Amino acid sequence: MYKVNPEIEKKEIIRRYRNVLKVWYTRKTGKDKLLVRKAFDVAVEAHKDMRRRTGEPYIYHPLDVARIAAEDIGLGTTSIVCALLHDVVEDTDYTIKDIEGLFGEKVAKIIDGLTKIEDIFDYSTSSLQAENFKKMLLTLSDDVRAILIKLADRLHNMRTLDAMPLEKQMKICSETRFLYAPLAHRLGLYVIKSELEDLVLKYTEPDIYQTILKKFKKTRKDRNIFIDKFVFPIKKTLSQNGINARIETKEHSIFSIWKKMKSKEIPFEEIYDLFAVRIIIDTSPEKERSDCWKVYSLITDLYRPKLDQLRDWISFPKANGYESLHSTFMSDTGRWVEVQIRTVRMNEIAEKGYAAHWKYKNSDEDESGLDEWLKKVRELLQSNDSDAIDFISDFKLNLFSDEIFVFTPKGELKNLPAGSTVLDFAYNIHTQIGDQCIGGKINHELVPVKYVLKSGDQVEIITTKKQIPNEDRLNFVITARAKSRIKYSIKEERKKYKSQGVKKLKEYFKDLNIEYSGSNLKKLQEFIEYSSSIDLYYFVAADKIGLKEIKSSFQIEDRTLFGYRLPFSRVKKSKTINETINEKVRNKPESLILDTDINNMKYIIADCCNPIPGDDVIGYFDDKDAIFVHRTNCPQASKLMSRYGNKIVKAKWEREKLISFLAGIKITAVDNVGLINNISTIISQEFNINISSFHLETSEGVTHAIILIYVHDTENLKTIIKKLRKIKEIKKISRIDRLSETSL
Repeated sequence: MYKVNPEIEKKEIIRRYRNVLKVWYTRKTGKDKLLVRKAFDVAVEAHKDMRRRTGEPYIYHPLDVARIAAEDIGLGTTSIVCALLHDVVEDTDYTIKDIEGLFGEKVAKIIDGLTKIEDIFDYSTSSLQAENFKKMLLTLSDDVRAILIKLADRLHNMRTLDAMPLEKQMKICSETRFLYAPLAHRLGLYVIKSELEDLVLKYTEPDIYQTILKKFKKTRKDRNIFIDKFVFPIKKTLSQNGINARIETKEHSIFSIWKKMKSKEIPFEEIYDLFAVRIIIDTSPEKERSDCWKVYSLITDLYRPKLDQLRDWISFPKANGYESLHSTFMSDTGRWVEVQIRTVRMNEIAEKGYAAHWKYKNSDEDESGLDEWLKKVRELLQSNDSDAIDFISDFKLNLFSDEIFVFTPKGELKNLPAGSTVLDFAYNIHTQIGDQCIGGKINHELVPVKYVLKSGDQVEIITTKKQIPNEDRLNFVITARAKSRIKYSIKEERKKYKSQGVKKLKEYFKDLNIEYSGSNLKKLQEFIEYSSSIDLYYFVAADKIGLKEIKSSFQIEDRTLFGYRLPFSRVKKSKTINETINEKVRNKPESLILDTDINNMKYIIADCCNPIPGDDVIGYFDDKDAIFVHRTNCPQASKLMSRYGNKIVKAKWEREKLISFLAGIKITAVDNVGLINNISTIISQEFNINISSFHLETSEGVTHAIILIYVHDTENLKTIIKKLRKIKEIKKISRIDRLSETSL
């Protein structure tokens, strides 16, 4: 329990402030110092009566965020000021105008981007998180520092998440995993990205996190001995060849190890790349590339490289500016070791991302990959009239995805998201070329617009002035630029039909004795589910919407003499499930109790994760008032919690009744006589569990089996798996999340 002690707290505030100053490497002038001190004084005064959930003074938070911004990201004066003030407008009586008057327009604009949208209980907004995230990203059009400060803010919130209730932890973790960790990765902040992912795992899968952490610590001593032996001859060779370099060991994050364990379906003990050896060369800019390759060549004289694991991000830097040479070498003990070769400059950019990139950037240089990426961000943000959910989907798809590299007919290199098509490439060159594109030539071979590009392709676009963009083309593109340009062209084309559509619609309303008013037009739009009036008028003009649709939209349950709703009649609307739950959630967050009686279910079990009693779950209610129940660690649930926080309710199982739920087990085993009998005996006889299906396939002495069984809850399932694991032939066994994908 936290005890309030004003004297101790005052000393702690001063200590944290001095720590900020210590790591703030850009404080150059007295003016800078005065500005930061002024921001500190304003923040202390504004937050003086506020405390965090832990009981600590709230001012600790902005001070720690400022330290992360300075130390881990390397930001300067303006950013430190904004970090200290980032919650002042949101949580106190200060306004953006006040901040502008005290610190100037630039600081005010960044803080405005960091300030959350008000009215948290406005349930008419489909996704408050998406709207917040979009608003924050809009500041990127002018200044990327808002995003960097937000990442520092999110990292400190994740570090102090213990004080939050469980449902709040799940929502924050989902946002972090779905948006903030990939964003940190894309901006080159690998240290922050790794810590965010580890913290997400700590709260969403605590048992897994602690198990891997313990095994990591247990094996560290032996690992260090092995690394010393591996590195010793490399140090000696580099010194003999006059190369000034330092060698570090970088342990991979717990999250990345868990990811490999899942994808490869292997235990911790079989993960060979728990760490990477990093060689950082101190050399001049003009010798960077040659010296990195020289070091690689010298290591190949000592150890044999794994040729298919060579990654050259020096010749082709990543979009976030990351440069390094990665390879894997076989040690003398028969273990593979990952080696990363880079220069001091490359390493600082890899550690601190965007800020370090600008520190080293020469104004005479060509645009780097990071500049190109930021240009794409700004292009995406320019089309800010789109729905926030679509915006976030486009943003994540285009800016967090893997990349491919293709060439123009003249040999110019272009990078695009993996999965991009010929049409995406055309819009990447120019909007007009995309609008008029009818196909392309890939390495001189004719292909359609939907052809998916591969790295190394040389692309030539074929156009005609007769081609006009249509909705079908949205199915042939994945990039935000292409989608926004196609939508814009379609919108401009449909605007031409407005007067014709208005004229027809007025005639229809007149025939049905309905007033042609804004409210009735809105009612019609909601019924036909067109968000834009331009689309409404276009489809009326094109005879896709007529009397039938208009009649249906104004029809009421208790039919009147004429069968239609009277224009000015008002029917009292009963509360929907959505509204009822919203009301309950405000008063009691744990309002959704999941009845284990299958015949009495008022909700839908999501087939993407197949939750059963005992699983930590959340409830999500969609626009049609259906409640879907997901496991909290389900990827789909993460997306829902990060996008629709206001449509998520905490849920728990009602445990009174013992009902069976379908669950799946996947087994890999050495083929042996009696294996099937041993498995079925344990499930059916020892646990008295019914088997729904048992599929197996044997090839070259290896058996793969998928078993669907009826269990009561997670403990029941874990006990069965633990018992089956003792069968000596079974090498791998795990629970199946998605029962719809149970084919061998």
